[in-house]
Amino acid sequence: MHQLQPQPEVTTSLQFNTGLTSEQSEKTASVQRLQWTDLKTEVQQVDWLILHFNQWFSHLNVVLVRGDFEPEYFPSIDQAPARIQFAHGFFNSALHEISHWSIAGEKRRLLSDLGYWYAPDGRTAEQQTLFEQVEVKPQAIEWLFSNAFGRKFQVSLDNLTGDGGNGTTFKDNVYAQVQRYLAGESKLPRDAKHLIECICACIRSGKTLQSDEFRREMLD
Repeated sequence: MHQLQPQPEVTTSLQFNTGLTSEQSEKTASVQRLQWTDLKTEVQQVDWLILHFNQWFSHLNVVLVRGDFEPEYFPSIDQAPARIQFAHGFFNSALHEISHWSIAGEKRRLLSDLGYWYAPDGRTAEQQTLFEQVEVKPQAIEWLFSNAFGRKFQVSLDNLTGDGGNGTTFKDNVYAQVQRYLAGESKLPRDAKHLIECICACIRSGKTLQSDEFRREMLD
């Protein structure tokens, strides 16, 4: 069985406090000292994720940031890093936006919102089918991220006021895609694989994700 192998050397220390205020530096230092198992609130977990993601992907000139409103991706401009902005400080929103970013190729990462088409809540059945086709891989990757963190994953049909159906087929497809990634039948995107490796190294003592950790009934 194919496994997602962690990198043997993943450091969790950071050396990029230059330019931070004393208050920000103190907050960063306090997060650095915390182990994942010591985090008691979602706010602390989000702080941890932001700090470590921005370290692990600093070589790609991208940062993960909280947003007050809806999620959005902003490409790099004038040497400033690209921004993956997630909604309202929610941990699950951060993982979802990272999953979309991890799938996007270099050309899409030059476009606002990664150049994705999006129809708002209230989609017709036909529009919802198209939405779900685009969302299978990102949500499969988000499930991998969530399990690596030991968090519950829930699929999102994102169509509360439209014709979203019961989601059974979509859940089947997300589950099948996760199994294809774990079996090596589908190639996991480079940056998704790197993030999973880093999470597993920091949180799971290097233990890789296994296919039996993912069961179809977990999505119901």
